[in-house]
Amino acid sequence: MAESQIPTVDLSPFFTQDDEAGKKKAMEIITKACSEYGFFQIVNHGVPVDLLQRALELSRIFFDYPSEEKLKNSAAPDAPLPTGYNTQPQQSPDKNEYLLMFPPGSSFNVFPQNPPQFKQVLEDVFSKLTKTAVVVETIVNQCLGLPTNFLKEFNDDRSWDFMTAIHYFPATESENNGLTQHEDGNCLSFVFQDDTGGLQVLKNGEWIPVMATKGTLIVNLGDVIQVLSNNTFKSATHRVVRPKGRSRHSFAFFHNLQGDKWVEPLPHFTNHIGKASVYRGFRYSEYQQLRLRNKTHPPTSPEDEIGINYYKITS
Repeated sequence: MAESQIPTVDLSPFFTQDDEAGKKKAMEIITKACSEYGFFQIVNHGVPVDLLQRALELSRIFFDYPSEEKLKNSAAPDAPLPTGYNTQPQQSPDKNEYLLMFPPGSSFNVFPQNPPQFKQVLEDVFSKLTKTAVVVETIVNQCLGLPTNFLKEFNDDRSWDFMTAIHYFPATESENNGLTQHEDGNCLSFVFQDDTGGLQVLKNGEWIPVMATKGTLIVNLGDVIQVLSNNTFKSATHRVVRPKGRSRHSFAFFHNLQGDKWVEPLPHFTNHIGKASVYRGFRYSEYQQLRLRNKTHPPTSPEDEIGINYYKITS
């Protein structure tokens, strides 16, 4: 396994008015990373480090509760995704439990009563990450050379964003899968994790461990950006390997897309430069339903799992 670390980007220049050199350097790093494998990490991102640490601490306390206590926080029946507390289906190769929420104020949310302050901390983290995601989306827009605010206007409905607090069980002697190799289907994802490790990203055929650094947010591109850019930027392939002897705790925030949006390669990356579209267009909700079925009805072979190549145009 490769030992190199994914690149770190300082976002502080984007919160000031006059550091053009800093912005240029950051954009060069992000462009290179996104062109190759779609993963980077950010510091000085606008989310207080102590808030991230507090969220991990309260998450650890919550997942230590007995199952009957956690199961009191089950999903709203009409939620588009299972909010509140959930475990992976028994037949799933992924071995974790999680707590899922939509934006603060959403009628779908189901919050634990305990530990105290957990609900408030979750909502604070969500709100902060929403703002950071918009900043990063704007930077990605610039790196791709798209018209100003194109992605922000294309993806202007924040009600579909969601966040998960995740507990991965310790590995056993026979298996250590926490989250199967995959790409995210959305636009941008943000992860922060404890010091256990286990997150890995695929680069040039090698799995690179993403080491936990206090206060750092890990960013990966999703399938929507890969399709819009006609493969100019890559959706990151990643997985979680559970360590032996200890649990792993992390949070994942998904800067998502409204379900009715039509997704296809943009003319900027096709007609305007004389390149053929790599993908046929699709409605985002359709793709999400296919991906959800991968979870609820896992295919017998990993090769049969539906991903973005389902929409790839074959010549």
